[in-house]
Amino acid sequence: MPLAKEVKAKAIEDFHRHEKDTGSPEVQVAILTNRINQLTEHLRSNKQDQSCRRGLLKLVGQRRRLLTYLRKSDYNAYLSVTDRLHLRRK
Repeated sequence: MPLAKEVKAKAIEDFHRHEKDTGSPEVQVAILTNRINQLTEHLRSNKQDQSCRRGLLKLVGQRRRLLTYLRKSDYNAYLSVTDRLHLRRK
């Protein structure tokens, strides 16, 4: 279940660093967060979908690694992203 093009474009527009930026950690975290939210809603209605659950756990791990990298490299951007996406910080 890929993200809709409009949702992905909105995330890129909200978090990009410059006009053609699609791969910065901020953008990647925003896209992953949207995907995680989508899969979480799917799993609420389909509790037995184990392959989806595994994919969700992989996405959560990938987002966690990106946030760790962002925290080490640019702490202010990390704080901004976590506040705007309403993510808990450790």
